[in-house]
Amino acid sequence: MLDCPGEERSRCGVAVRRVFAEHGGHIGAVGSVSYLFNNVGLMAYPPGIDTRRLTRAALAAGAEDVVTNDDTSVEVLTDPLDFVAVGARLSEQGLAPAFAEITWRAASALELSGEAAAEMLRLLEALEALPGRCEVYSNAEIVADELNGN
Repeated sequence: MLDCPGEERSRCGVAVRRVFAEHGGHIGAVGSVSYLFNNVGLMAYPPGIDTRRLTRAALAAGAEDVVTNDDTSVEVLTDPLDFVAVGARLSEQGLAPAFAEITWRAASALELSGEAAAEMLRLLEALEALPGRCEVYSNAEIVADELNGN
């Protein structure tokens, strides 16, 4: 999914169509894949954070979910409307995130490997290299070995 500010859409349209065509894809109608994504507040914490303390504080502050990743980093997810309030309450408790934003997050992932994963990586890199301020979101989950070039 691409999220482009209004003034960027017409400027980027031709370039985006070209990139999709070069990679065997097609552009859907506006909003045609938005059902695959949820708009969320995301606060990211590095590995080593006290997960138990953060989880209790985040849920008490109104967060919707706390996700511990494989590398032990932690993500706190909020409703976008609660993002500022939850972030402020966590910061007051000495739990300021390393990174925070309101973003789109895939509702479910599509695991890719082999040539499909390689082609998806090329497509995502080409889209992210386009000029302009468009954000690129994907529900593709690339197998770790593919990311490492194995």
